[in-house]
Amino acid sequence: MSRLLNIPAAGIVTMGDMPNDVLMFKKSGVSIAMGNASPEVQASATYVTSTNEDEGFANAIEKFVLNARAAKV
Repeated sequence: MSRLLNIPAAGIVTMGDMPNDVLMFKKSGVSIAMGNASPEVQASATYVTSTNEDEGFANAIEKFVLNARAAKV
């Protein structure tokens, strides 16, 4: 998909909480592990957010994507 849309891997943010997400983390520019992920998954991510039961996805978008983007403007 990144090739089709001409988006470099460095411009992609990935999020996950399972060991199979680590490969995805390695290919993206920024990776975010959910707070409920295992310590190994969290250690492989750029950032760690709150758990999926504590609005982790929304918190990650707000803190690591929107705020980071606003800082570049």
